[in-house]
Amino acid sequence: MRFTSTPRGARLARRLVSDRLKDWGYGYDTDANETVSLITAELAANAVRHGHVPGRDFKVRLTGEVRLTGGRPQRLRIEVSDTRTERVPLLSFQEPPGDAESGRGLLIVAGLASRWGVAPRPAAPGKTVWAEYVLQDLPISPRYLEVQ
Repeated sequence: MRFTSTPRGARLARRLVSDRLKDWGYGYDTDANETVSLITAELAANAVRHGHVPGRDFKVRLTGEVRLTGGRPQRLRIEVSDTRTERVPLLSFQEPPGDAESGRGLLIVAGLASRWGVAPRPAAPGKTVWAEYVLQDLPISPRYLEVQ
């Protein structure tokens, strides 16, 4: 789904992901919902703050891999894409000084996600910052649930 590159758009992206996770069986008070919603909030806030191009929206994609036996997704992947190509986050960085008011969002993502990274957008200008959250170490099938 596309959102305006505003604080309101970032908030709506987080809520959409939280609602979709609830629909997939992860209630609002579950660790999975709270963690993936927080990761989404950080990535969406970064897209608004650092990836904003006037007149361009950011895009959020949530996917979940399901075990062969069916049921709820066991690996959740959140992708946030913006149209700013030249501002790519570093995969290794240092914590900002203690009195800095910003600069810790990706530290939070790195601490909560099973893994994360950055990739160029294949069919459009910009980049996609993604994070995965694995719920259990169970066999994963190629069947996906997806929301765009």
